[in-house]
Amino acid sequence: MKKIAVIGSINVDMVVKSNRRPMSGETIFGEDFSIHPGGKGANQAVAIARLGGDVKMLGCVGDDLYGQEMIKNLRGNGVDADHVKRMEGVTTGIASINVAENDNSIIVVKGANNFVDRAYIDSVINEIIEVDFVLLQYEIPMDTVEYVIEICREKQIKVIVNPAPYQTTRPDMIERIDFIIPNEHEASKMFDNTGDIDHILKKHPGKMIVTLGHNGAAYNDGNSIVYIPAMDDVAVVDTTGAGDTFVGAFTKRLADGGDKKTAIMFAQVASGLSIEKFGAQEGMPSMAEVMERQSTGFLGSGGV
Repeated sequence: MKKIAVIGSINVDMVVKSNRRPMSGETIFGEDFSIHPGGKGANQAVAIARLGGDVKMLGCVGDDLYGQEMIKNLRGNGVDADHVKRMEGVTTGIASINVAENDNSIIVVKGANNFVDRAYIDSVINEIIEVDFVLLQYEIPMDTVEYVIEICREKQIKVIVNPAPYQTTRPDMIERIDFIIPNEHEASKMFDNTGDIDHILKKHPGKMIVTLGHNGAAYNDGNSIVYIPAMDDVAVVDTTGAGDTFVGAFTKRLADGGDKKTAIMFAQVASGLSIEKFGAQEGMPSMAEVMERQSTGFLGSGGV
C-alpha cells in the first residue's frame, strides 16, 4: 500500500443549523448547535483513513483542550498523528459553519494553522520524503504550500492540491502539481473569473479535476472534456465535508493504483455517501460502504 501525507489544517468545527441564512444585520433563531472535528487537512486525512489508507497528518494545533481532542480524534480514526505539533500560547483553528437550505457557509480562523511554516516542514522532512503522495490545501500559509510542492518535485513525490479556500496560485506552481482539484467557483477565480469550465479544463489536460456539486465532476482526458455525474438517490443531510471526502477518496484510490477516471468515480460515491450524515468527518464512509453502493450502479443519468 502506498503512503500518503496530508499537510494542512486541523480545526474545530462549530456548527449552527438554521432554516435559512440571516441577511446582513439580521438576527434569527437557529435550530441546533454542535462541535465537531474539522479542518480541510484533517478532514481529508480522516477520509483516507476511513477508506483504509496509510495516511499521516502533518500540521499544528494549539495548546488548548481543542488541540488535545483533535489529535485524539485523528488517532481514533486511524490517522498517524505522531508529528502533529502543539503550539504553546496559540489557539487551535476554528471554523464557524452555518448549515441552511441544503448547503453551508463557513468562516475559518486559522489559529495554530498559521504555524505550519517552513520551519515546521523542515522539522518533519523525514516524514514527508518517505511517502508516495502528498495532499495539500490552502488553510495553511501559501508560502508553505509552495515550499512543499518544491520539495515533492525534487523528491519525485506525487502532489495533489485542493485550492480551498481560494488564494492566488502562481502559474509555475500549477505546473508543478500532479493533480489540482478545485470546485467550479475556485476554478473560475483561478482563471480570471471566466466561469467557463470547459475552457479552463482545456488549458490543463490531465491535471485539473473540477468538482461541480450535484452536477458531478469534470476533467480533460487529453482528447475531450469528460463529465462524471454525481451519485443518484442521495438523501441530503449535511454537505459539510463532501468536497474533502471527494479529495481524500480520489487520493486513496490513486494510491491503490487506480487510474484517474476510476478514482473520480470512486470519489463521487464516497462524497455522495458523506452528505447523507451530519458532520464533516462523522459522515465519511468506510471502504465497505463505498464498495456496496458502487456495486449497485451509482451514477446519475448523465453517464460518462
